[in-house]
Formats: sequence, C-alpha cells, structure tokens
Amino acid sequence: MQCETITGRHNALMTHLRKLASSRAYREKSGEYLCDGVKLLEEAVKWQAPIQTAVFSDGVEIPELPEGVRLVRVSGELMKSVSPMETPQGALFTVALPKRELPQTLCGRHYLVLDGVQDPGNVGTVLRTADAFECDGVFLVNACADAYSPKTNRAAMGALFRRAVYSCTLGELLALLQRSGVPLYGAALRGDTETLGGIDLTCAAVAIGSEGRGLSGEVLDACEKTLRIPMSARCESLNAAVAASVVLWEMYRR
Repeated sequence: MQCETITGRHNALMTHLRKLASSRAYREKSGEYLCDGVKLLEEAVKWQAPIQTAVFSDGVEIPELPEGVRLVRVSGELMKSVSPMETPQGALFTVALPKRELPQTLCGRHYLVLDGVQDPGNVGTVLRTADAFECDGVFLVNACADAYSPKTNRAAMGALFRRAVYSCTLGELLALLQRSGVPLYGAALRGDTETLGGIDLTCAAVAIGSEGRGLSGEVLDACEKTLRIPMSARCESLNAAVAASVVLWEMYRR
C-alpha cells in the first residue's frame, strides 16, 4: 500500500480534518465525516463503510484497507493537533456521508425517535443500543446532536456503519409514520399514560425527549399514547440514553 507522509500543521488535509471535527455544516458540504481509533476503523472495514482517507501516527501498524483509500503518516504531535480526542488513538479516518433520504414507507416494526436530545454522547449511546436490540431505524428531530460528529460516532461504536439513522423534521416523520401505519408513542406522563410493559409495542415508534424538558409539546401532541417506565418513587426520571435503552429492550423482546 502506498502511503504518503505529511509534516505540516497547515497542510490542506490537516485543515480539512479539523473542520470535519468541528463543523456539521462543513461535514454536510464536503460529504464526509471523521472517525478516530483503530478499533472503529476495523469496524468500518468489516462493515464495508466507504472509507475515504486514513491517517496514522508514526509507529501504528496500518491494517489491510480497501483499494482507493488514501493513506497518510503523521507524527504523534501532528496527530494531537488534528484529533478531536484529548488522547489520540493513533488513527483518524474519514467516511463518506450516506445519502440517506426518508423512505416512502417503513417496512420494519420497531423505531425510535429522539426529540431534541442534544448531548452527542447520549445520541451515540442510543444508536449503539438500537443496533444491539435490532431497532429498524432511529429518527432525530428538533435539533438533536449530529449523528456524524466525532463524539457521537465514537459513542455509537460502529452502529453508524450498520443501522439507519435519519435527521428530519417532525412533519416529515409524522407523514412517514402515517403512510406506513406505524403508531407514535411517547415516553411521557399524560392522562392516557400506560406502563411500558402493558403497552403493545409489536409495531411502533417511541419518542424519547431530552433530560431537561422531556418531549416537546408538538411531539407529545402527535403521540397516540404515552408510556412510563416503572421506577422508584424517589426518582424523577432517567437519563435519555438509559430510558431509550429500556424501551428498546422492551421492543426487542416482543
């Protein structure tokens, strides 16, 4: 494999990587997103993600990669200057953003909706859990964290290479659910709230809100039913990613 060496901090590729790490608009414009770590790279290769460029620190072994991937060597210091991690893992790589439009109809049975969940670690953890429990798709509405930021995809641990995730407006989502005959339920308290274990989740989309405010009014109004997760009376709520995990498990076992 032919490998080039870059030594300058202001090299065009190094500048490109920094912008990919910091700007959602730049990621969307360039059609790429940035990932870090050898383990995540192995997952990308295993699941045939469209890897574009791979950058390795001196001394890090370069694994077998698909043909056409640009290979680059840099010093440890240069890697620190471009890596989004405080402690770089020795490898950075870019992957082409999927050109993922909403389908005309949904063919699966279980879907999750994140409503305004802005913490990238929470969003990434939800994506990882959705992958583990065979969720058929995750929808991000109302200014959720970008699924393709470095922090999110690090927490997702390769789920982005395997599972469908969509960013869309609430109107687009509701139209899709209606066309597909998939009811929308919300994790929230309302007059019609049922216990999670007692609600039919054979085919459903469940919405989870942010920790600070819960579901937005517009999402709550669109929910056919609401559900609650049984817990100790002394606890008000769960972390959004934990709540989503409980719901995903309940859907999975149905």
